[in-house]
Amino acid sequence: MTPRIHFISGLPRSGSTLLAGILRQNPRFHAAMTSPVGALFNALVEAMSPGHEHAVFISREQRMALLKGLFTTYYRKEARKDVIFDTNRMWCARLPALTRLFPEARVICCVRSVAWIMDSIERLVRKNAFEHTRLFANASERSNMYTRVETLARHDRLVGFAWSALREAWYGEHASSLLFVEYESLTTDPESTLSRIYDFVQEEPYSHDFENVAYEEPEFDRLIGVEGLHKVTQKVELRPRKTVLSPDLFNKYDKLTFWKEKKESDSEPP
Repeated sequence: MTPRIHFISGLPRSGSTLLAGILRQNPRFHAAMTSPVGALFNALVEAMSPGHEHAVFISREQRMALLKGLFTTYYRKEARKDVIFDTNRMWCARLPALTRLFPEARVICCVRSVAWIMDSIERLVRKNAFEHTRLFANASERSNMYTRVETLARHDRLVGFAWSALREAWYGEHASSLLFVEYESLTTDPESTLSRIYDFVQEEPYSHDFENVAYEEPEFDRLIGVEGLHKVTQKVELRPRKTVLSPDLFNKYDKLTFWKEKKESDSEPP
């Protein structure tokens, strides 16, 4: 039996790795940090698009079959699982394609105040103070807290791209395929939050151990120079703290939580 495909997307530093660590406790599920499938997906679409000399020989049906086969091939080793959750922040910007390839698929969108996302990344940068992270391309981008935050907020960078893609999906025609999961809800009431997720993807409930969630990808984190970026501590809980951001930066980015506002469209928020 072919595993059912769902997606984890949304904003960085908002609980997607934690959620994957929880979901993978269920022996029927596979979930992990961001996979290469999104990048491969984009590359394959590019290779089959006008401008490439052989694109004329590829029909729409073939394009769809090749893209769908990408998931089957990549997750071949997980073929015995019932459900695959593929994680990538770009999926929110690819809903028109995903909903055609996988009509029953759902997207779990992990969200959090953008100010606290910036705070979380800035803390990791300061923690790894003796090496440069690949999150920033040059000395100008990484020179101080203001340049780092402003770089991350750009539309083509870590936070800005994810925020823009999420906003597109929120107001788009496929919004009913989305479930927004706030970081605070996941960390303060994981049982109810997971119950919502199971209901949304129409799967039987599972008794998770929220006191012992273990998942990390240290090799990947070392590669990009941000140790601890994808590390889940054992107990699921919210750890209150003071922000390291200046008040002006924090207030500026804390206002970007559009999903808490009344939705200006014909449909109600999912």
